[in-house]
This record gives sequence, C-alpha cells and structure tokens, in this order.
Amino acid sequence: MTTSPSLITGRQRVILLVLLGAGFMLSVDFSILNVALPEVGAGVGMGLTGLPWITSAYALPAAGFTLLFGRLADLFGRRRLFMSGMILLTVASLLGGFATTPDMLLTARVLQGFATAMTIPASLSLLTTTFTEGATRDRVLGFNGALLSAGFTIGALVGGSLVSLLSWQAAFFINVPVALLILLLTPFVISESRLQDRVKLDLPGAVTVTGGLLAVIYAVIERNLPSAVIGVLLLAAFWMIELRSPAPLVPVRILKRPTVKWGNYAGFVVFTMETAMIFLTTLYLQQTLGFSPLVTGLIFGVPGLAAVAAGVIAGRFIGRFGTRKVLTLGLAVQGLATLPLVFLGADRMALVVLIPALFIGFFGHVTCIVAYTVTGTSGLPDEEQGLATGLTSMTQQVAITVGIPILSAVAATRSVELTGIHLALSVNVAVTLLSVVLVWFGLRPRGERRTAAAVPAWKEAEKEVAAASD
Repeated sequence: MTTSPSLITGRQRVILLVLLGAGFMLSVDFSILNVALPEVGAGVGMGLTGLPWITSAYALPAAGFTLLFGRLADLFGRRRLFMSGMILLTVASLLGGFATTPDMLLTARVLQGFATAMTIPASLSLLTTTFTEGATRDRVLGFNGALLSAGFTIGALVGGSLVSLLSWQAAFFINVPVALLILLLTPFVISESRLQDRVKLDLPGAVTVTGGLLAVIYAVIERNLPSAVIGVLLLAAFWMIELRSPAPLVPVRILKRPTVKWGNYAGFVVFTMETAMIFLTTLYLQQTLGFSPLVTGLIFGVPGLAAVAAGVIAGRFIGRFGTRKVLTLGLAVQGLATLPLVFLGADRMALVVLIPALFIGFFGHVTCIVAYTVTGTSGLPDEEQGLATGLTSMTQQVAITVGIPILSAVAATRSVELTGIHLALSVNVAVTLLSVVLVWFGLRPRGERRTAAAVPAWKEAEKEVAAASD
C-alpha cells in the first residue's frame, strides 16, 4: 500500500479515519479518566492512597509491553494486532464501567494498558506502511500529532462536565461505541501485512526487555532500588542476547542508527519534561493560586489549541526544513517556554505570563512529537515499521510514566511547595536545552565531521549516512 507524495486516495482517507480515530479515542479517554480519578476511586470504595494505582496499573503494561507488541505486529500481522487491541479495549472498558470493587477496577486498567500497548504501535505502523516515506507521510503523522493533542485537550476540557452530568462510569463506557465502529470498518479498508520470510519470536529477548522495562518503571514509580537493579540487569541481559541472537527481537544495528537512537532520545525528553511541567503547573494553579479543577482545565485547554495547530503544520515544516532542524527548534521552544514559569509568584497576575508561555510551549511540544516520530521511523523498510513505531510508542509511554515521579522527587527536596516547583521546573529547562545540543550534534550528517581518516573509511561513513539520513 503506497501513495504518491501529493495525493491521498478516498480509501486512504477512510484508513486515516479509522487509525487516527483510534488514537484520538485513547487520548480522550486518558484525559477524562485523569480528571475523574477521585470519583472513580470513590465509586469502588478505593481510598485516597490507592488512587495513584489507577494510573500505574495502566501505565506499567502500556509502557512495558509496547516494544514487544510493536515487533509482534511485524511478525504476525499489524491489522490482526490492531483489532485484537480494540477488542481487548472494549472488554476492559466494559469491565471498568461495571466495576464495583478496587480489584475489578485495577484489572480493567491493566487490560486497558495492554490494549494500548497493542493498538498504538500497530496503528502507527499501519500508517507508516500505508503512506510512503516523504511529504505525505509527514503530513499524516502531523495529523496524528494534532488529533492526539486535541484528544488530550478535549478530554481535559469536557472530562469534569461529562463525569458530573452522567457518572464516573462514563469515563469507561465512552470507549465502547467508538471501538466497535473501528472494529466494524477495519476489515473492509485495511489489508493485513505480510512478512515474506516467517521469523521466530526471540523469546529470551522478549522476556528480558519486557521484564527490564517493567522493573525500571516500577522502580521509578515506587522509588524502589532493588527493582531498579533488577531492571538494569535484565536490560543488560537483553542487549547481550540481541547481539548473539540469529533472529533478534530488536536488531542492534537498528538501535545504533542515529535517527532511531537520537530520535527516541529526543522523544523521551519531550514527553518526560512536558508531562512533568503540566503536573507541576497544575499543582501551582490549584495549591498556590487556588483555582478549581474546572478553571485549571480551561487554562490548559485553551493553549491546547496551539498544539492542534502545530500538529497540522509540523509536517510542512519538516518537508521544508528537515527533521533535524524542526526537532531541535521545537525542543528549544518547549524548553524556553518553560523558563518563565520558574519565576512565577503567588499572585494570580502570573496568568498574564503563564497562558502565553503555555501557548508557545504546547506549539513547540507537538512539533517535537511529529518530528521525533518521523525521525525514529525514517529509513527503515516496511517489514520493520512495527519495530520502529514500537520503539517510538514505548518511548512515549515510558516517558509519560516516569516524568512526574522524577521531577516530583526533585520538587520534594524543598520544604516550601512553590520553591520546590521552581527548582523542578529549572531542572526541566536545563535538561531540555542541554538535549537540544545533544540531538543537534547526534543527528549531524557524518560528512560534516572532518577527520583524518583514510578515504575508504570516509566512503563507508558516507554510505551509513545515505542509509540513515532523513
């Protein structure tokens, strides 16, 4: 399934509707449930201390299994995995909506996490294989970024009202009709992917990478040192297994590609820092300035329109300036827009600075999302797009999960809450701007590195750039 650089056929428009609709639904649901956490917990008799596990029960499988499912999509069929994820999401949402105990609710959330891990890389790889690499794919990934941002914004804006007018169960049931419609349309518009040479699943690699990711993420959430050590050892074992495996889950040659390595590093910084910034700013708005959750949602929601606009035009920026320039500039904008927040005081006049900064920062953030996705999936054949999108999706899920705990721990080192928020945001800015430099040089074409190497080595480096450049 390919397309010309400028034309999207009617069938491909329907494919876009199905695949982008799935991502939009998941992002709306994520935002709505975050807004509804207190009501959901109270509805099943869960105490305040248990509320974080409503998020963690989802985040652990969503982050830990995304890479595995991305590769499984390559090996056993992307459409099959996408539809399986939609079926699981439907079941999990019904279970969550009918939950009467904490155990039922957390089980539903775990299943939703697995459904996300299955659906996101499969749908993204279906997009990148439906549209050939170039301007059209960049536009499509821009639309994807715009709809994800719109989903988060809409979820934040209407979540409180929806739950108040109906019930907390609506946060789960809203998924069901949309998922069923997607399941109905998918077999008629999306063809199953085919792998010419059937490859066995690298089971040792799958076990070690999944176990390692789960252990590291759990260690960050719970600040558990033994779990961190186990996770690092498992990931080290995974690397050694992949070096020796005849059919590795993640070929090391792909991980060493500059576009894959630095694209995913940039994505990790983008999501880690922005997720933490939103959380810290939420605390600032509610705890320091005394705004209600509804007003807080509006303050974030209105600048969210800039994020939607960025997603629409980011693909055009990439086509004109290239991913390296767009990615680093967007990352710089995100970091610099966070800088004014470091100096905000306890007066509500701070909104005069905060809201414009959010507008600019959200624009840079979504531009980065599109650019890192294009960077991380470029230059790879169709049979490895599930792996590539699995890596970018895993990066996103892990970053969203660990960003808040990491910078919350930084903020907690200060006894005064506002001082702690300022310190954590300062770290946010420093890490983001340092990463701009690292990504810029990491993605620099090899030909720009003047060395005294022999001519054959220089030619070999030039070949690598031709294979890995955008």
